Amino acid sequence: MTRALIADDERLMREQLRARLSEVWPELEIVAEAKNGLEAVALTEQHHPDIVFLDIRMPGLTGVDAARQIAQLPTFDEAQGWPGCEIVFITAYDQYAVQAFEQGVVDYVLKPAERERLMVTVERIRQRMAERARHSAEGADDADAPLPAHTPDMQQLLQRLAVQLNPKAPPKLQWIQATVRQAIQMIPVEDVLFFISDEKYTRVQTATVEALIRKPIKELVEEIDMQLFWQIHRSTLVNIKAIAGVSRDERGRQLVSVRGLTEKLEVSRSYAGLFKAM
Repeated sequence: MTRALIADDERLMREQLRARLSEVWPELEIVAEAKNGLEAVALTEQHHPDIVFLDIRMPGLTGVDAARQIAQLPTFDEAQGWPGCEIVFITAYDQYAVQAFEQGVVDYVLKPAERERLMVTVERIRQRMAERARHSAEGADDADAPLPAHTPDMQQLLQRLAVQLNPKAPPKLQWIQATVRQAIQMIPVEDVLFFISDEKYTRVQTATVEALIRKPIKELVEEIDMQLFWQIHRSTLVNIKAIAGVSRDERGRQLVSVRGLTEKLEVSRSYAGLFKAM
């Protein structure tokens, strides 16, 4: 059974969407409801739904920011057995919804949810889920297209929407202040070949310098310009211009080659579809 979560700070809107969904998708199980963005992230991590319906404007954490955090939750790579989820925005603001829809990156539902429009969204989601299930049954996991939340287009769109929702937000990072041996060095973001995190530190790699910072990838995704970087793993961001090619190891995992370095970066299962055309 397909499982979903609804997040909206208005109780009547949650009830109305639940009722409409029961009409157009009777088999869909609503596993949880959230009153704000923080709850939405926590309940998604707890219940691992297949779809999350997010109100774009919520107190504490907007639906856009919640979507960015949900995209960073552990999936197959941490042996959770969860491939991630579809994101559907709920909005009363046509300018945000239309922009997202025209990009072809994410589905949306306008408030109040109308049966006819909701049926279009539901049909698209079911088709995408059926396609992924078919690939999985054929043993073609690595050939699957990534979930929308795990694509560069989605990450870039969420950045743009976040700026529209919060125009006073600080500009994107231009410099990284990092520790190189015993000194602090200012590194231009555009010079970074990749960022890769462990439990405590994030490694910043340029063509000539290896440095460390105490900022996790999930924060970097929000602070750097995602037009310049692709996320290929929950712990790895790679400069698009630094990608030399993609190969597979003996276990079938995709590995990204970085220009000028012998080191290769693992592509997680959730992001494997990024390189299917390569």
